[in-house]
Parts: sequence; C-alpha cells; structure tokens
Amino acid sequence: MSIEPIKDGLRSHVRIDFYGHVHKRMKGTGVEERYAKEVEVLKVLEERGCPYVPKVIEEHPEEFYFVSTNCGRPAPQISKAKSDKLYAELERDYGVRHLDAEPRNITYNDKMGRFCIIDFELAEILPNPNTASGD
Repeated sequence: MSIEPIKDGLRSHVRIDFYGHVHKRMKGTGVEERYAKEVEVLKVLEERGCPYVPKVIEEHPEEFYFVSTNCGRPAPQISKAKSDKLYAELERDYGVRHLDAEPRNITYNDKMGRFCIIDFELAEILPNPNTASGD
C-alpha cells in the first residue's frame, strides 16, 4: 500500500494512503492529551451527525496514531472571514468549539462540494445544541 506524505511537523506526521485514508501520528508535547482529545471530538461530531469533518476508521492509542476519512485538499485561498463563519457554524450546529480556528485547518472536498474542518486536537466539546438536555 502506497502512502503519500502530507505533513511532518512538530506535532504530527500525516500521510494519505492509496485508498485516500488519512494516517495521523501525533508527537511532541502533550501528545497523550492531544491524541485523546482529537479522537474524542471526532467521535462526538460523528454521533452528532456532522458531515464535514473526518470520521475515525482505526484507533491505535498506544502509538498515538489513528486513521480517518479524507476531507479533501488544503484550501489556502479561504479568507479568515469565511473560515470564521465555518467555525461558528460548527459550534452553533454541533456544539464543538475549535480552539485552533485558523484557515489552515480548513480543507475543500470536491466530492461534497464544500469546505470541511480538520485537526481537532485543540477543541472543546460543548453541550449538544440538537437535544433538549444538551447531551
């Protein structure tokens, strides 16, 4: 299986495999907490029906590594105003506040025909706005 390297930074190593799945290995300071937070947030967003974020396919917590669906390609031309709107919609509609709400964490998915949000290692889960009790 061929794997294309996408990012090798201080906080993570990200690759895309032949099937288009994203392989993310966390590293650096606070790796255990950041890994746990990203997986938790992605699972909550899936439970809450958010279609424009990655979905976890495999988890390897002992290696701080997971595999997720692909949300498209980087969208470097997106404006800060447009990305701010997307993050506000995520919080309003799905109860997740992205704590690194920058344009670099926005992708564009051609199949969906829309912008998507990635990199939830710094995020806060809020009450679910779609339930009366907020669960």
